Amino acid sequence: MPEVPAGFTPDVSRKRSAEAGSSPERGPDRKRTCWGILTSQGSWADRSPLHEAASQGRLLGLRTLLDQGFYPNVVTIDHVTPLHEACLSGHVACVRALINAGANVNAATIDGVTPLFNCCSSGNAGCLELLLQSGARARAQHTHFPSALHEACKRGSSQCVEVLLAHGADPDAQLSHQGSPLYVSCLHQHTACSKILLHRGASANVGCGEESPLHAAVKLDSADLVSVLLDYGADVNLRDRSNKRPVDLAPSSGKTKKLLQAFEASPRTLCQLCRIQIRNSIGRSRLKQLSCLPLPPLLTNYLEHT
Repeated sequence: MPEVPAGFTPDVSRKRSAEAGSSPERGPDRKRTCWGILTSQGSWADRSPLHEAASQGRLLGLRTLLDQGFYPNVVTIDHVTPLHEACLSGHVACVRALINAGANVNAATIDGVTPLFNCCSSGNAGCLELLLQSGARARAQHTHFPSALHEACKRGSSQCVEVLLAHGADPDAQLSHQGSPLYVSCLHQHTACSKILLHRGASANVGCGEESPLHAAVKLDSADLVSVLLDYGADVNLRDRSNKRPVDLAPSSGKTKKLLQAFEASPRTLCQLCRIQIRNSIGRSRLKQLSCLPLPPLLTNYLEHT
């Protein structure tokens, strides 16, 4: 690999995106938060010109460096690659150029963060699709590694959620510290993401530990989310670690309190019960094949919940 040009000053490498609305501070005492741990500037150093070009979306400069022999999988001390940077900044052209040059689409940092995860942090479905078409794994290799699907649900990127599920991501994948993707989506009040997950067969009752997605939605007094969850079979009688049902957690004067009380007073219709039972019997992996069945459109739409 060519030597770093004289006068090049390494900047700070990013493992993942900062929280929305935040911007990097400048100065010798700069620190970043990484999974709840403050990390000093020193451990983010060792950034190459290729990282810089990928991060800033300078396609011509990136191609020039690659043509000069720069290694596309060069890593920082924390194993951040230029592809991580391009995905985090959402530069599709740079992502394509790096992949064509042989960049590892499944490269992981020391924390297990992949380029796929960074795409979901930036909410760029174009970069995400490109990675998946190039062999990126939609499912995390280990349950303690960061999950791209959970990150997309946290950020509210419904396009990224749709793309990941279409490429085989598990809508019920559990992380010990976050729970299910649906639980994360409800926790951050992203109704669109929750609808996509449920439509793709995610269980309405798989949450985090003993707390269900319905518990999370009710505590936030999100009537839209509660309605969607109930429509897909959420159990109003599940109890959390404190032995409380969702209705017990609803704000006394909120919309969800009235909604749950009305639901308990009027059980699900036979139409709803049948749809829930049929979808459960068909199984999540075969739901996407409903449109291929020789059924009237009205019945197909009923089963697909559209």
